[in-house]
Amino acid sequence: MLQKLTPQFIDITRQRDACEPRMSEAIHRVLDHGRFVSGPEVAELEEKLATYLGVKHAVGCANGTDALQVLLRSAGIGQGDAVFVPSLTYAATAEAVMLAGATPVFVDVEVATGNMSAASLAAAVDGLDAGSGLTPKAVLAVDLFGIPADHAALSEVASAHGLKLFYDAAQSFGSVGTEAMCGALGDGAATSFYPSKSLGCFGDGGAMFTNDDDLADALRVVRDHGLYGAPKAHRVLGTNSRLDTIQAAILLVKLEVFDEELNLRQAIADRYIAELGDLVGLPTVPEGTDPCWSYYRITTDRRDDLHAFLGEQGVPSVVYYKEATHLQPAFAAAPIGTGGLAGTEELSRTQLCLPVHPYLTEPEVDMIIDNVRRFFAR
Repeated sequence: MLQKLTPQFIDITRQRDACEPRMSEAIHRVLDHGRFVSGPEVAELEEKLATYLGVKHAVGCANGTDALQVLLRSAGIGQGDAVFVPSLTYAATAEAVMLAGATPVFVDVEVATGNMSAASLAAAVDGLDAGSGLTPKAVLAVDLFGIPADHAALSEVASAHGLKLFYDAAQSFGSVGTEAMCGALGDGAATSFYPSKSLGCFGDGGAMFTNDDDLADALRVVRDHGLYGAPKAHRVLGTNSRLDTIQAAILLVKLEVFDEELNLRQAIADRYIAELGDLVGLPTVPEGTDPCWSYYRITTDRRDDLHAFLGEQGVPSVVYYKEATHLQPAFAAAPIGTGGLAGTEELSRTQLCLPVHPYLTEPEVDMIIDNVRRFFAR
């Protein structure tokens, strides 16, 4: 009897099975030593993350949203400051700006990559109404679906206007940009270790990266209730955002197989490129970059019908950002940059993500491709 294929969009169970018995052993070591907060595994992970990315500092924290807001707060971003962000991403990007006390200003994206448009950024900065009471202070760009943002172009605009340039690398840990790995560029970056990410733990977790010694010191203080000095005291307003030791232990095990998983993701992406490119729009990979393929996005004007058809066939797919952040009620008052968000609106209408996790079997990838082709052959 033929076994029924049941591909998952993300399959944590298969990944855990591939990491046993090391995974259980790592968790039990934490249970045995009992240092559940700020245990030795946290420092070890921070060192290995910094080495992997090629940065001076990696600072763990409780989740990706905290990573963003702690990064902004530690850099002095706050009330009255404008931070330029894309709308075509998870709401946490703009949410973190507001949690830091600043105001997000929404910028458009390039349709080819889904990443922030440097031209739209420049127009948004130049067009910010002097009567708004906002001071342009920073850019928070996103490497959407693992595709590296155009750092050279964004950096040029940021430098010309005296803006800090930060990155939300929640979807791009493991991606290689033209100048460095994603997370190692700009004034600082933040990532998430949510289970669905390219490097994910078994719960919430995050980290911040920088080459700036002073910023790194501030990150460590703000994530831990603002404590520093001798004697230690709450000298600045901080927050409680330390990375759990058990999650650090899990990430250390996953980091051992991470590069192998990236190769497996690339093999699946290569098949999508070869076998679906005549039917759907494929993401443009900028020359000299190497995405981690945390998600694989296709585009089609028939997105909603394809999504429904695939679900009927048992093929998981996800529509991300159908209603982009600027359309969410919590962000209705945030300014939209000069020139509007035409690229954002187009991709919100057309993009669909296919499974690309490293533990898909070849028959499951066949099933996904076959059903996409079946839809367009009807």
